[in-house]
Amino acid sequence: MSTQPVDGAELLARVEQFHRRFNIFPTAAAYVAVTLWDAHAHLIDCFETTPRIAFLSPEPGSGKSRALEIVELLTPRAVSTVSASANALYRLVDSAAGLPTVLFDEVDTIFGPKAGADEALRGFLNAGYRRIGGALRCVGEGSNQNAQVFGSYCAVAMAGLGSLPDTVLTRSVIIRMRKRAPNEKVEPYRQRTHEKQGHALRDQLADWADTVRAQVADAWPEMPEGVTDRPADVWEPLLAVADAAGGDWPARARQACVELVDAAKQDDGASIGIQLLTDLRDRVFCGADRMPTVVILDRLTALDDSPWGDIEGKPMNARMLSRMLRAYVTADNRPLAARNIKTGSSVLKGYYAHDLTDAWTRYCPPPPGESATSATDTPITGLTCDNEVAETADHSRYPSATGPAPATPATTPR
Repeated sequence: MSTQPVDGAELLARVEQFHRRFNIFPTAAAYVAVTLWDAHAHLIDCFETTPRIAFLSPEPGSGKSRALEIVELLTPRAVSTVSASANALYRLVDSAAGLPTVLFDEVDTIFGPKAGADEALRGFLNAGYRRIGGALRCVGEGSNQNAQVFGSYCAVAMAGLGSLPDTVLTRSVIIRMRKRAPNEKVEPYRQRTHEKQGHALRDQLADWADTVRAQVADAWPEMPEGVTDRPADVWEPLLAVADAAGGDWPARARQACVELVDAAKQDDGASIGIQLLTDLRDRVFCGADRMPTVVILDRLTALDDSPWGDIEGKPMNARMLSRMLRAYVTADNRPLAARNIKTGSSVLKGYYAHDLTDAWTRYCPPPPGESATSATDTPITGLTCDNEVAETADHSRYPSATGPAPATPATTPR
């Protein structure tokens, strides 16, 4: 162990910078949360709870696995897996080597619709959030069996497609990953070169953790206003780490806490295919800067070679469209959602091209005749919504798209 004093704030800044070299996270708050989570894994014995951290995205190729690779370098006794039995994990946690950090990639295969055989594994991930979690198992040979409690309390990081059950989501810090835009660059990761650098930071985190262990164990960090109940349980260890580090970390941690907790309240966790985004861009909006939901639905369901006329046994409606689009976010990290659009004398719910542009850039192939870079740099301008179509569409088919609308959000399209 090093005998030199460690500057916690400076050390966390270097951990954050290490992530920024290889990971593109959606917001600055995400970098803060992941850095604090790395550090909390070295102090897990000081806390009553350990928040899960989940890197989720609606589509592959969004940097989730790379995020886990970097977390693996920085956390103690890291064990990475895409497949494990619950019994193996229980025994791993009870190992004399100390509490592991479990990194579970492709976690959607555990919680997805075809994961019925993994009930015990889901139970492990749910139970290990609190120190009191565990499983009662019989051990022994033949008739000589004895009941034994196996602990499950350990730090767990996950990566997967789509979403997770509410029981896991509410125990997690959620990082909604996005496919890198053409102008977003990261340093190429080479394990044989960068593993040593990450492990050096990991060892420094361990040394620093030993110097603040007593302080963190007795800490009752002040929560930001409005953060209570389960979100407070999730963030208490991370805020305690930030307070122990000092510098600007206490303020940054609380700002990140508020931002990510608020985002989680708006997130319904749905996921979609790229086809919907591409159809919206190339066959529905076609250059328009906004469009009422009723018109979008008319145009989507009129596409003969698309699935939108038969979703869940019926034509797509406003609720389905909303649920599918909310898996994506706008350029300023708001969930994609319908907003008020004034069409003549009416106010209808609809979508703005500006809100969709970031998702179009990240997930859709470039429009015909355009490169990926030119598609990124070309704003949606010029054409406007077909007001006459909006006003003459059969609104009775989509009652949720008509009627009185709430006030327009403060954010307006640029």
